[in-house]
Amino acid sequence: MRAVTHLRLRRIERLDPAGTQHALLLRLLRRAARTRFGRAHGFGRIADIADYQARVPLRRYEAFWRDWWQPGFPVLENLTWPGRVPYLALSSGTTSGTTKYLPVTRPMVRANRDAALDVLAWHLHHHPRSRIFGGLSFMLGGSTALERVASGVRQGDLSGIAAAEVPRLLSAWSWPPEALALIADWDRKLALLAERTPAAAVRVLSGTPSWLLLLLEQLAARHGRSPLPGLELLVHGGVAWAPYRSRIAPYLPPGCATREVYPASEGFCAIADRGEGEGLRLTLDHGVFWEFVPVVELDAANPTRHWAATIETGVDYAVIVTSCAGLWSYVLGDTVRFVDRAPPRLLVTGRTSYSLSAFGEHLSGEEIERALLDSTAALGLTVAEYTVGPVFGTVRGHHRWLVETAAPADPSQAARLAAALDAALSRMNDDYAVHRRGGQMDPPEVTLLPPGAFAGWMRAQGKLGGQHKVPRVLADPARFAAAVAGLVGTS
Repeated sequence: MRAVTHLRLRRIERLDPAGTQHALLLRLLRRAARTRFGRAHGFGRIADIADYQARVPLRRYEAFWRDWWQPGFPVLENLTWPGRVPYLALSSGTTSGTTKYLPVTRPMVRANRDAALDVLAWHLHHHPRSRIFGGLSFMLGGSTALERVASGVRQGDLSGIAAAEVPRLLSAWSWPPEALALIADWDRKLALLAERTPAAAVRVLSGTPSWLLLLLEQLAARHGRSPLPGLELLVHGGVAWAPYRSRIAPYLPPGCATREVYPASEGFCAIADRGEGEGLRLTLDHGVFWEFVPVVELDAANPTRHWAATIETGVDYAVIVTSCAGLWSYVLGDTVRFVDRAPPRLLVTGRTSYSLSAFGEHLSGEEIERALLDSTAALGLTVAEYTVGPVFGTVRGHHRWLVETAAPADPSQAARLAAALDAALSRMNDDYAVHRRGGQMDPPEVTLLPPGAFAGWMRAQGKLGGQHKVPRVLADPARFAAAVAGLVGTS
């Protein structure tokens, strides 16, 4: 494996970003030229990226579902990708509340597996004495149970699809075993994992930080403060690392490395190839052609569509996916900002839906999170989870923050946190400051919630664990009101 990863990294370093992405797009177009989508968009006549962008408009999931997938669902055959799609990944619908059914083809399975091996390659590059194959690789995901919904078609959690495709050669190094991985009840699953995991044998642990923290807490209750003494690599992704870093660190043994990844059900976007905070390296040759649209232009009639050859640093982009799963200029819903162009290296800045502008304040997800972390740190509080949304009054409105702290907090801190948030957002965002000074918005309101409040709320919705994530921003007033009722009632 060391020899393989060494050769792989040499290949990565030699990749020309623009040339690699251009060639990949042309291969995808040739492969799908005879599909219904390919014929409708003239794939056989597309010769370059400009032509592709002229023929294939941006689409969100809802348009793909309505026009291309729903009529034949659950059989997606020769529609947007040749042949029958063998897997449908169920996305949790964090922002919309609606489950999405995303096609996962065998080429996409291979692309995701290759990207996962790149993660290990970068780890071994920076830690050449590491022995990550001297023990188990523990992937913490949802239930791996897959439901057969048609001949040759199964659906379920993406972690279940990944588990179904683990090569037999690697299965001996994988944890948990099928009997535990199939468990859907998250509380029962965590308890059994804490009880049965051979803690000393685990070398790699991967998952979403919020759920990794719960697992480590339960393991620590059984095995002591450093419950995985042989752990050499923790791979995290799915949500921002900053709110969890300090809380997870005490459970890691000395010398354990952490590496951030940016995976999605639609494709594996980027991997940390350097140290923490230096950006994630865009994957160039794993079955996905990437486009990037400035966030401010996303809903424009003719948005500017950048790609590897034209991206700029310091610009907030919406991510657009064209892939071997049959997605074509698909609006992923994430936002990124590039810190390097050669090779392309990015920071994940949020979601296109993780913005708040109910009153014209135009807050980005990045500003919201930074203001909260800075404000709580100044008050000596540690954030466990949070969500924020608008409250509309008869004349004006305001933001309400629901903040769960890692330890029980003095209720009097709520007013001080609200004032600190108001000041921080006014410094960061001119629109917010103008609306507050001009009287269009009332001061924010903070409700402090006890530890475990969000887990209880997610459990009540059947969305505890796996790939489910707490929505950081609920801009829809009805969904936010329901969240307030559930969370405040739960606490």
